[in-house]
Amino acid sequence: MRSDADLHCQVLVVGAGPSGGDLARRLAREGVDVLLVDRLADLGRSAFSSAALPIETMDAFGLPAEVVGSRWREWQLIGPGSATRRWASRQPLGVVLDFGALRRWLAGQCRQWGGRVELGLQACSSHQDGERITTLLRRADGSLLRVSSAWAVDASGQARSLLGDPPPALRRGDELVRAAGLEWLLRVPLECWQAWAERLSFCLGSDWVPQGYGWIFPMEPGVLKLGVCRLVDPGRRQPPLGGLMNDLGRRLLGLGSDGTGIEVLDRHGGLVRSTIRRREAHQRGRLLGLGDAVSTANLLGGEGIRHALTSSAVLAPLLVRALDEDLRSPAAQERTLKAYAPLLRRALGWRWSLSGRLARHTWLGLHGPSMDGRLDLVLRQLEGRRAEDLSALLFGYRFERYGLRAMPYLLGWR
Repeated sequence: MRSDADLHCQVLVVGAGPSGGDLARRLAREGVDVLLVDRLADLGRSAFSSAALPIETMDAFGLPAEVVGSRWREWQLIGPGSATRRWASRQPLGVVLDFGALRRWLAGQCRQWGGRVELGLQACSSHQDGERITTLLRRADGSLLRVSSAWAVDASGQARSLLGDPPPALRRGDELVRAAGLEWLLRVPLECWQAWAERLSFCLGSDWVPQGYGWIFPMEPGVLKLGVCRLVDPGRRQPPLGGLMNDLGRRLLGLGSDGTGIEVLDRHGGLVRSTIRRREAHQRGRLLGLGDAVSTANLLGGEGIRHALTSSAVLAPLLVRALDEDLRSPAAQERTLKAYAPLLRRALGWRWSLSGRLARHTWLGLHGPSMDGRLDLVLRQLEGRRAEDLSALLFGYRFERYGLRAMPYLLGWR
Protein backbone atom coordinates (compact mmCIF):
# COMPACT_ATOMS: atom_id res chain seq x y z
CA MET A 1 0.00 0.00 0.00
CA ARG A 2 1.45 3.34 -1.05
CA SER A 3 1.86 6.03 1.59
CA ASP A 4 1.26 9.77 1.16
CA ALA A 5 5.03 10.41 0.81
CA ASP A 6 6.26 12.80 -1.89
CA LEU A 7 8.39 10.16 -3.67
CA HIS A 8 8.35 6.37 -3.82
CA CYS A 9 11.08 3.91 -4.81
CA GLN A 10 12.27 0.41 -4.07
CA VAL A 11 15.62 1.49 -2.60
CA LEU A 12 16.66 4.91 -1.31
CA VAL A 13 20.44 5.44 -1.07
CA VAL A 14 21.51 8.39 1.10
CA GLY A 15 24.99 9.57 0.14
CA ALA A 16 26.51 9.69 -3.35
CA GLY A 17 30.08 8.91 -2.33
CA PRO A 18 31.91 5.83 -3.62
CA SER A 19 29.83 3.30 -1.65
CA GLY A 20 26.42 4.90 -2.23
CA GLY A 21 27.07 5.84 -5.86
CA ASP A 22 28.41 2.38 -6.66
CA LEU A 23 25.47 0.64 -4.96
CA ALA A 24 22.99 2.83 -6.83
CA ARG A 25 24.58 2.09 -10.23
CA ARG A 26 24.69 -1.66 -9.47
CA LEU A 27 21.02 -1.71 -8.44
CA ALA A 28 19.91 0.40 -11.40
CA ARG A 29 21.75 -1.95 -13.76
CA GLU A 30 19.66 -4.81 -12.32
CA GLY A 31 16.43 -2.95 -12.98
CA VAL A 32 15.81 -1.84 -9.39
CA ASP A 33 13.89 1.42 -8.91
CA VAL A 34 16.62 3.25 -6.97
CA LEU A 35 16.81 6.86 -5.82
CA LEU A 36 20.26 8.26 -4.97
CA VAL A 37 20.38 11.49 -2.92
CA ASP A 38 23.22 13.61 -1.56
CA ARG A 39 23.51 16.73 0.57
CA LEU A 40 25.84 18.37 -1.98
CA ALA A 41 24.40 20.27 -4.92
CA ASP A 42 27.61 19.58 -6.88
CA LEU A 43 29.32 16.21 -6.48
CA GLY A 44 32.64 17.78 -7.49
CA ARG A 45 32.71 19.86 -4.29
CA SER A 46 34.28 18.81 -0.96
CA ALA A 47 36.31 16.17 -2.79
CA PHE A 48 38.53 15.25 0.18
CA SER A 49 40.26 11.95 -0.49
CA SER A 50 43.87 11.11 -1.23
CA ALA A 51 42.29 8.50 -3.58
CA ALA A 52 45.36 6.33 -4.18
CA LEU A 53 44.48 2.80 -5.28
CA PRO A 54 46.33 -0.30 -6.49
CA ILE A 55 45.91 -0.69 -10.23
CA GLU A 56 43.94 -3.95 -10.01
CA THR A 57 41.11 -2.03 -8.32
CA MET A 58 40.24 -0.38 -11.64
CA ASP A 59 39.33 -3.69 -13.27
CA ALA A 60 37.89 -5.24 -10.13
CA PHE A 61 35.24 -2.51 -9.82
CA GLY A 62 34.90 -1.57 -13.50
CA LEU A 63 36.19 1.98 -13.14
CA PRO A 64 36.92 3.94 -16.35
CA ALA A 65 40.03 5.93 -17.29
CA GLU A 66 38.08 9.18 -17.06
CA VAL A 67 38.13 9.07 -13.24
CA VAL A 68 41.94 8.71 -13.05
CA GLY A 69 44.01 11.76 -12.15
CA SER A 70 47.39 10.05 -12.60
CA ARG A 71 49.21 6.73 -12.48
CA TRP A 72 52.11 5.87 -10.18
CA ARG A 73 54.84 3.20 -10.09
CA GLU A 74 57.01 4.27 -7.15
CA TRP A 75 56.82 4.61 -3.37
CA GLN A 76 58.76 7.37 -1.60
CA LEU A 77 58.87 7.52 2.19
CA ILE A 78 60.39 10.68 3.70
CA GLY A 79 61.37 10.49 7.36
CA PRO A 80 61.70 10.03 10.19
CA GLY A 81 63.94 13.06 10.10
CA SER A 82 65.71 13.66 6.80
CA ALA A 83 65.83 10.02 5.66
CA THR A 84 64.35 9.31 2.22
CA ARG A 85 63.66 5.81 0.88
CA ARG A 86 62.34 4.81 -2.55
CA TRP A 87 60.98 1.66 -4.13
CA ALA A 88 60.33 1.76 -7.90
CA SER A 89 58.72 -0.59 -10.41
CA ARG A 90 59.01 -0.60 -14.17
CA GLN A 91 55.24 -1.09 -14.46
CA PRO A 92 52.42 1.09 -13.09
CA LEU A 93 51.39 -0.05 -9.62
CA GLY A 94 48.34 2.09 -9.11
CA VAL A 95 46.31 5.21 -9.78
CA VAL A 96 45.34 8.42 -8.03
CA LEU A 97 41.66 9.05 -8.67
CA ASP A 98 39.96 12.35 -9.34
CA PHE A 99 37.48 11.95 -6.48
CA GLY A 100 34.97 14.47 -7.80
CA ALA A 101 35.05 12.84 -11.25
CA LEU A 102 34.49 9.43 -9.63
CA ARG A 103 31.37 10.60 -7.77
CA ARG A 104 29.97 12.27 -10.88
CA TRP A 105 30.63 9.17 -12.99
CA LEU A 106 28.91 6.84 -10.52
CA ALA A 107 25.87 9.12 -10.35
CA GLY A 108 25.83 9.34 -14.15
CA GLN A 109 25.90 5.55 -14.41
CA CYS A 110 22.94 5.35 -12.04
CA ARG A 111 20.97 7.71 -14.26
CA GLN A 112 22.06 5.91 -17.44
CA TRP A 113 20.64 2.62 -16.14
CA GLY A 114 17.32 4.22 -15.19
CA GLY A 115 17.94 5.25 -11.58
CA ARG A 116 17.10 8.66 -10.20
CA VAL A 117 19.58 11.13 -8.65
CA GLU A 118 18.52 14.11 -6.53
CA LEU A 119 21.14 16.48 -5.10
CA GLY A 120 21.05 19.15 -2.38
CA LEU A 121 19.08 16.96 0.06
CA GLN A 122 20.16 16.43 3.68
CA ALA A 123 18.85 13.29 5.41
CA CYS A 124 17.13 14.10 8.70
CA SER A 125 15.45 10.94 9.97
CA SER A 126 13.69 7.74 9.01
CA HIS A 127 10.99 5.53 10.47
CA GLN A 128 9.65 2.14 9.50
CA ASP A 129 5.97 1.61 8.77
CA GLY A 130 5.22 -2.06 8.17
CA GLU A 131 7.11 -3.24 5.11
CA ARG A 132 8.10 0.30 4.05
CA ILE A 133 10.46 2.88 5.48
CA THR A 134 9.88 6.64 5.21
CA THR A 135 12.88 8.97 5.14
CA LEU A 136 12.68 12.70 5.79
CA LEU A 137 15.02 14.88 3.70
CA ARG A 138 15.63 18.64 3.88
CA ARG A 139 16.26 20.83 0.83
CA ALA A 140 18.63 23.80 0.86
CA ASP A 141 15.67 26.20 1.20
CA GLY A 142 14.51 24.40 4.35
CA SER A 143 11.54 22.62 2.81
CA LEU A 144 11.08 18.92 3.51
CA LEU A 145 10.75 15.91 1.22
CA ARG A 146 9.44 12.49 2.30
CA VAL A 147 10.56 9.37 0.49
CA SER A 148 8.87 5.99 0.94
CA SER A 149 10.95 2.95 0.01
CA ALA A 150 11.14 -0.80 0.60
CA TRP A 151 14.71 -0.35 1.83
CA ALA A 152 16.84 2.65 2.79
CA VAL A 153 20.65 2.64 2.79
CA ASP A 154 22.72 5.02 4.92
CA ALA A 155 25.86 5.72 2.86
CA SER A 156 26.41 9.15 4.41
CA GLY A 157 29.91 8.34 5.67
CA GLN A 158 31.15 9.05 9.18
CA ALA A 159 28.12 11.33 9.78
CA ARG A 160 25.85 8.23 9.92
CA SER A 161 22.90 10.53 9.20
CA LEU A 162 20.24 7.84 9.60
CA LEU A 163 21.91 5.01 11.54
CA GLY A 164 23.50 7.26 14.14
CA ASP A 165 26.58 6.27 16.12
CA PRO A 166 26.74 2.76 17.59
CA PRO A 167 25.51 2.74 21.22
CA PRO A 168 28.37 2.90 23.75
CA ALA A 169 27.34 -0.50 25.12
CA LEU A 170 28.02 -2.09 21.73
CA ARG A 171 31.31 -0.22 21.37
CA ARG A 172 32.77 -1.14 24.76
CA GLY A 173 36.45 -1.78 24.10
CA ASP A 174 35.99 -0.81 20.44
CA GLU A 175 35.31 2.92 20.50
CA LEU A 176 35.06 5.08 17.39
CA VAL A 177 38.62 6.08 16.48
CA ARG A 178 38.76 9.47 14.80
CA ALA A 179 41.18 10.72 12.16
CA ALA A 180 41.19 14.29 10.80
CA GLY A 181 42.65 15.28 7.46
CA LEU A 182 43.32 18.35 5.34
CA GLU A 183 44.31 18.49 1.68
CA TRP A 184 45.24 21.20 -0.81
CA LEU A 185 45.13 20.92 -4.57
CA LEU A 186 48.07 22.90 -5.97
CA ARG A 187 49.01 24.15 -9.42
CA VAL A 188 52.80 24.14 -9.60
CA PRO A 189 55.47 24.75 -12.26
CA LEU A 190 55.97 21.72 -14.49
CA GLU A 191 59.52 21.12 -13.23
CA CYS A 192 58.18 20.98 -9.66
CA TRP A 193 55.44 18.54 -10.68
CA GLN A 194 57.95 16.31 -12.46
CA ALA A 195 59.93 15.93 -9.22
CA TRP A 196 56.86 14.22 -7.66
CA ALA A 197 55.37 12.54 -10.74
CA GLU A 198 54.67 8.79 -10.92
CA ARG A 199 55.17 8.23 -7.20
CA LEU A 200 53.26 8.24 -3.93
CA SER A 201 55.25 10.26 -1.39
CA PHE A 202 54.57 10.04 2.35
CA CYS A 203 56.15 12.03 5.18
CA LEU A 204 56.52 10.00 8.37
CA GLY A 205 57.77 10.88 11.81
CA SER A 206 56.83 13.22 14.64
CA ASP A 207 58.91 16.08 13.21
CA TRP A 208 56.73 15.98 10.07
CA VAL A 209 53.21 15.19 11.32
CA PRO A 210 52.92 14.14 14.98
CA GLN A 211 50.51 11.19 15.37
CA GLY A 212 49.93 11.01 11.64
CA TYR A 213 51.51 11.46 8.23
CA GLY A 214 51.68 13.81 5.27
CA TRP A 215 51.61 13.14 1.54
CA ILE A 216 52.23 14.52 -1.91
CA PHE A 217 50.45 12.78 -4.80
CA PRO A 218 50.60 13.80 -8.48
CA MET A 219 47.48 14.57 -10.48
CA GLU A 220 47.43 15.74 -14.10
CA PRO A 221 50.63 17.54 -15.27
CA GLY A 222 51.19 20.67 -13.20
CA VAL A 223 48.84 19.69 -10.34
CA LEU A 224 49.79 18.09 -6.99
CA LYS A 225 47.86 16.98 -3.92
CA LEU A 226 49.42 18.03 -0.60
CA GLY A 227 47.81 16.60 2.52
CA VAL A 228 48.06 15.68 6.19
CA CYS A 229 46.12 13.19 8.29
CA ARG A 230 46.38 12.28 11.95
CA LEU A 231 44.48 10.34 14.57
CA VAL A 232 42.66 12.50 17.11
CA ASP A 233 44.12 12.05 20.60
CA PRO A 234 41.87 13.59 23.30
CA GLY A 235 44.62 13.11 25.86
CA ARG A 236 47.25 15.18 24.09
CA ARG A 237 47.41 18.74 22.79
CA GLN A 238 47.81 18.53 19.03
CA PRO A 239 49.03 21.31 16.68
CA PRO A 240 46.46 22.72 14.23
CA LEU A 241 46.22 20.89 10.91
CA GLY A 242 46.56 24.18 9.02
CA GLY A 243 49.91 24.87 10.65
CA LEU A 244 51.13 21.37 9.76
CA MET A 245 50.06 21.91 6.15
CA ASN A 246 51.91 25.21 5.93
CA ASP A 247 55.02 23.60 7.39
CA LEU A 248 54.80 20.66 4.99
CA GLY A 249 54.36 22.97 2.00
CA ARG A 250 57.28 25.16 3.09
CA ARG A 251 59.67 22.24 3.62
CA LEU A 252 58.78 20.26 0.51
CA LEU A 253 57.64 22.84 -2.05
CA GLY A 254 58.91 26.19 -0.81
CA LEU A 255 55.41 27.53 -0.11
CA GLY A 256 55.54 30.85 1.68
CA SER A 257 59.19 31.49 0.83
CA ASP A 258 60.31 30.93 -2.76
CA GLY A 259 57.01 29.35 -3.78
CA THR A 260 56.35 31.80 -6.60
CA GLY A 261 54.18 30.22 -9.27
CA ILE A 262 52.37 27.86 -6.88
CA GLU A 263 48.60 28.39 -6.77
CA VAL A 264 46.17 26.78 -4.32
CA LEU A 265 43.27 25.56 -6.45
CA ASP A 266 41.21 24.05 -3.66
CA ARG A 267 41.29 23.41 0.09
CA HIS A 268 39.23 20.64 1.61
CA GLY A 269 39.23 18.47 4.69
CA GLY A 270 37.33 15.75 6.42
CA LEU A 271 36.90 13.47 9.40
CA VAL A 272 36.95 9.68 9.50
CA ARG A 273 35.40 7.82 12.43
CA SER A 274 35.79 4.08 12.41
CA THR A 275 35.65 1.19 14.87
CA ILE A 276 38.53 -1.28 14.80
CA ARG A 277 36.62 -4.57 14.98
CA ARG A 278 33.58 -3.41 12.98
CA ARG A 279 31.02 -5.06 15.26
CA GLU A 280 28.39 -2.32 15.01
CA ALA A 281 24.97 -3.19 13.58
CA HIS A 282 24.83 -3.12 9.78
CA GLN A 283 21.03 -3.25 9.69
CA ARG A 284 18.14 -1.83 11.68
CA GLY A 285 14.87 -3.09 10.27
CA ARG A 286 14.68 -1.84 6.68
CA LEU A 287 17.60 0.55 7.16
CA LEU A 288 21.06 -0.68 6.09
CA GLY A 289 24.51 0.83 6.59
CA LEU A 290 27.15 1.05 3.86
CA GLY A 291 30.76 2.19 3.50
CA ASP A 292 32.13 4.49 6.19
CA ALA A 293 28.74 4.37 7.98
CA VAL A 294 29.73 0.82 9.02
CA SER A 295 33.45 1.60 9.49
CA THR A 296 34.91 0.40 6.20
CA ALA A 297 37.57 3.16 6.26
CA ASN A 298 40.93 1.64 7.19
CA LEU A 299 42.92 3.95 9.44
CA LEU A 300 46.36 2.43 8.89
CA GLY A 301 46.78 4.02 5.46
CA GLY A 302 43.70 6.25 5.50
CA GLU A 303 42.03 4.12 2.84
CA GLY A 304 38.32 4.50 2.24
CA ILE A 305 37.37 4.23 -1.44
CA ARG A 306 38.47 0.66 -2.16
CA HIS A 307 36.75 -0.74 0.93
CA ALA A 308 33.63 1.36 0.39
CA LEU A 309 33.35 -0.15 -3.09
CA THR A 310 33.76 -3.60 -1.56
CA SER A 311 30.81 -2.99 0.74
CA SER A 312 28.54 -2.04 -2.18
CA ALA A 313 29.68 -5.10 -4.16
CA VAL A 314 28.65 -7.29 -1.22
CA LEU A 315 25.32 -5.60 -0.48
CA ALA A 316 24.00 -5.10 -4.04
CA PRO A 317 23.24 -8.77 -4.91
CA LEU A 318 21.64 -9.33 -1.50
CA LEU A 319 19.28 -6.37 -2.01
CA VAL A 320 18.42 -7.53 -5.54
CA ARG A 321 17.59 -10.98 -4.16
CA ALA A 322 15.51 -9.52 -1.32
CA LEU A 323 13.48 -7.54 -3.85
CA ASP A 324 12.86 -10.60 -6.02
CA GLU A 325 9.23 -11.61 -6.32
CA ASP A 326 9.99 -15.05 -4.88
CA LEU A 327 11.29 -13.47 -1.69
CA ARG A 328 8.52 -11.02 -0.86
CA SER A 329 7.85 -12.45 2.62
CA PRO A 330 9.51 -10.35 5.36
CA ALA A 331 11.02 -13.48 6.93
CA ALA A 332 12.72 -14.50 3.66
CA GLN A 333 14.02 -10.98 3.10
CA GLU A 334 15.38 -10.83 6.64
CA ARG A 335 17.23 -14.12 6.15
CA THR A 336 18.75 -12.78 2.93
CA LEU A 337 20.00 -9.50 4.41
CA LYS A 338 21.22 -11.19 7.58
CA ALA A 339 24.16 -12.48 5.54
CA TYR A 340 25.37 -8.94 4.76
CA ALA A 341 27.57 -8.26 7.81
CA PRO A 342 29.36 -11.65 7.89
CA LEU A 343 29.91 -11.58 4.11
CA LEU A 344 31.42 -8.11 4.34
CA ARG A 345 33.71 -9.17 7.19
CA ARG A 346 34.86 -12.09 5.06
CA ALA A 347 35.44 -9.85 2.03
CA LEU A 348 37.55 -7.39 4.07
CA GLY A 349 39.56 -10.28 5.53
CA TRP A 350 41.07 -11.26 8.88
CA ARG A 351 43.92 -8.78 8.53
CA TRP A 352 41.40 -5.95 8.84
CA SER A 353 41.25 -5.68 12.62
CA LEU A 354 45.02 -6.28 12.84
CA SER A 355 45.69 -3.31 10.55
CA GLY A 356 43.31 -1.22 12.63
CA ARG A 357 45.13 -2.06 15.85
CA LEU A 358 48.44 -1.28 14.14
CA ALA A 359 47.03 2.08 13.05
CA ARG A 360 45.99 3.02 16.56
CA HIS A 361 49.30 1.97 18.15
CA THR A 362 51.47 3.39 15.36
CA TRP A 363 49.90 6.81 14.79
CA LEU A 364 48.85 7.64 18.36
CA GLY A 365 52.32 6.71 19.60
CA LEU A 366 54.15 8.71 16.96
CA HIS A 367 54.83 11.86 18.97
CA GLY A 368 58.48 11.73 19.94
CA PRO A 369 61.99 10.40 19.27
CA SER A 370 61.36 6.98 20.85
CA MET A 371 58.60 5.98 18.41
CA ASP A 372 60.45 7.67 15.54
CA GLY A 373 63.31 5.29 16.26
CA ARG A 374 60.99 2.27 16.20
CA LEU A 375 59.48 3.43 12.92
CA ASP A 376 62.95 3.88 11.43
CA LEU A 377 63.79 0.26 12.37
CA VAL A 378 60.65 -0.93 10.57
CA LEU A 379 61.52 1.02 7.43
CA ARG A 380 65.08 -0.27 7.46
CA GLN A 381 63.73 -3.82 7.36
CA LEU A 382 61.82 -2.92 4.20
CA GLU A 383 64.91 -1.68 2.40
CA GLY A 384 65.92 -4.01 -0.41
CA ARG A 385 62.33 -5.12 -0.99
CA ARG A 386 60.58 -4.58 -4.32
CA ALA A 387 58.00 -1.84 -4.85
CA GLU A 388 55.44 -4.63 -5.39
CA ASP A 389 56.26 -5.99 -1.92
CA LEU A 390 55.55 -2.60 -0.38
CA SER A 391 52.20 -2.48 -2.18
CA ALA A 392 51.36 -5.94 -0.79
CA LEU A 393 52.16 -4.67 2.70
CA LEU A 394 50.37 -1.31 2.53
CA PHE A 395 47.38 -2.25 0.36
CA GLY A 396 47.10 -5.99 1.03
CA TYR A 397 48.04 -5.86 4.74
CA ARG A 398 50.37 -8.82 4.11
CA PHE A 399 52.22 -8.31 7.37
CA GLU A 400 53.03 -11.98 7.81
CA ARG A 401 55.15 -12.18 4.65
CA TYR A 402 57.98 -9.98 5.84
CA GLY A 403 56.68 -7.87 8.68
CA LEU A 404 56.57 -10.26 11.63
CA ARG A 405 59.90 -9.04 12.97
CA ALA A 406 58.80 -5.44 12.41
CA MET A 407 55.38 -5.72 14.05
CA PRO A 408 56.66 -5.73 17.68
CA TYR A 409 58.20 -2.31 17.00
CA LEU A 410 54.95 -1.02 15.54
CA LEU A 411 52.97 -2.32 18.48
CA GLY A 412 55.45 -0.91 20.99
CA TRP A 413 56.48 -4.28 22.35
CA ARG A 414 60.18 -3.49 21.82
